[in-house]
Amino acid sequence: MNRILVIDDDIELCGLLKDYLVPEGFDVETVNDSEKGIERALSGEHNFVVLDVMLPGVNGFEVLRSVRKSSNIPVLMLTARGEDVDRIVGLEMGADDYLPKPFNPRELVARIKAIQRRGETKNTAQKQAEPDEVITVGDVDLDGGTRMVRKRGETVDLTAVEFDLLEMLLRSAGHVLQRKDLVIKVLGRGLDPFDRSIDVHISSLRKKLGHKIHGMERIKTIRGIGYLYANPKKDEKDNN
Repeated sequence: MNRILVIDDDIELCGLLKDYLVPEGFDVETVNDSEKGIERALSGEHNFVVLDVMLPGVNGFEVLRSVRKSSNIPVLMLTARGEDVDRIVGLEMGADDYLPKPFNPRELVARIKAIQRRGETKNTAQKQAEPDEVITVGDVDLDGGTRMVRKRGETVDLTAVEFDLLEMLLRSAGHVLQRKDLVIKVLGRGLDPFDRSIDVHISSLRKKLGHKIHGMERIKTIRGIGYLYANPKKDEKDNN
């Protein structure tokens, strides 16, 4: 069963979402209280959480923080339109995606299904991957089987989106990846010129992995095109 938990204090909106999501094949539970929302999100009875930022008392960020301490359940955050800082903070704290209010319910369904497809693809890839499949570029090792990342032997905690993004960058190290391709393959949707989600995830990776590798910029922005992850071995060969 595709069980979704909606945490929002807007009772009318919760009712509307339930009316729309149920015919789409989802089993929906709505909660209007932060503490109850945390409890239900950690119950293991749901496959997905839709979480509003503007909750009274304990806000959505704190709910997300509490959930992320022990669960990787997919979370889509509802933010106020125009509040870019809310979106950035949510993504940095481990939200899988965001949707600004007011929104079209069709867009919500599309975002939910995109995140779920990404998860299904990830699980399939894990089953097909060799147990010892490890990608190493410079000081970073990415283990596709365990979905662990280490820098100089130390574990680096990444969100699911950050891991998928880093894997794409490492597999193409030394080559430019177009921004639109990253959005499509990592976020599972088309490129919106006003959507900065992928840029926030890139920024988070830079902070967690360090901005430099062997004196080079680790993840270089190629203006108007996309990003390039430095490949020290390739650069050394090119300089010889």
